[in-house]
Amino acid sequence: MWRLLRPDAATVWRSPEVLSRLSWYHSVMTDRKPAKYLICKRVEAPFKGDEGLEELWRVHDEAVKAFDELWSKVREGEVKLDELRKPERSLLDLKAEIANRLLESCVYCERRCMVNRRAGQRGFCNLDATSRVSTWFHHYGEEAPLVPSGTIFFTSCNFRCRFCQNWDISTDPLNGVEVTPRKLAAIASTLRREGCRNVNYVGGEPTPNLHVIIGSLKYMDVNVPILWNSNMYCSLETMKLLRELVDIWLPDFKYYSDKCAERLSKVPRYFEVVSRNHLLAHECGDIIIRHLVMPNHLECCTKPLLNWIAKNLPRALVNIMGQYRPEHVVAREPHRYPDIARRPTAEEMREAYAEARRLGIVFEPVS
Repeated sequence: MWRLLRPDAATVWRSPEVLSRLSWYHSVMTDRKPAKYLICKRVEAPFKGDEGLEELWRVHDEAVKAFDELWSKVREGEVKLDELRKPERSLLDLKAEIANRLLESCVYCERRCMVNRRAGQRGFCNLDATSRVSTWFHHYGEEAPLVPSGTIFFTSCNFRCRFCQNWDISTDPLNGVEVTPRKLAAIASTLRREGCRNVNYVGGEPTPNLHVIIGSLKYMDVNVPILWNSNMYCSLETMKLLRELVDIWLPDFKYYSDKCAERLSKVPRYFEVVSRNHLLAHECGDIIIRHLVMPNHLECCTKPLLNWIAKNLPRALVNIMGQYRPEHVVAREPHRYPDIARRPTAEEMREAYAEARRLGIVFEPVS
């Protein structure tokens, strides 16, 4: 059915650039290689569970070295996972333990609220330890290499975008249904078995739900690419936990200007944090960057951002998106945000595409 709905989902793989830049993702999607989280399950991480957080990180960093070696051998076809025993405690088990510890003084994102969400406290995202999912389904509107994508929409967010198109999800932490790690694992596994090319954690924002997402992977055994669809305001700790789990990154890169980020999304230090995390993602997996072109923001954000991507993220595919429309607060109070109170014009989109072409950015196969 997806071939009929989105024929480009098949033809996109005829592009040598797409196939080269998304080679790992493609190999997992087609079941020629195991997803990274399954490799994590075969990497030993000796810990008891009563160690301090500093010691757990030490063990984690040592186990990551073993993961890197094993992942290299898997990519080269030198090792098959079914030939390896499952250790008593794996790197995935350790990541789940660390994620649960961090929840007690939450630093999942760079707001670093340090509240004890396990004790019921809530930080900027308005979430305690409970994760809720608004909806999940086969998504046919994502980039061509991802369709159909098994999207799982988490509630709440660590941004306050004045123009949010998913504001009903991102502003209401009680939207949807509660999910435990086991239930989330069942949802993700079913999506894959029904034909989805990936499991797409999105929202809202997936970052505040890190503990449930990592915990769910312990209950999964289906081979499926793990996709992280995020605003990328993650902490370094979160990026360390995700590095060996995510097969393909689908990050937003909204702004180049910190002033724009602060005014329109209430986010401090935006470029410092998000550019750092894009660099880390680019080092450890396949990546498709989304940039939403906003009206009147070509010079302050779109053009300098595309220049930065071209210089620093040469393997990334880029989706330059023209879907912006006034929503949420901007739709209700356009006089407060006159610069973004309309859709981008055709000329603005042509300028954005022309800049990408000038810089040699590969974007047309996924736009």
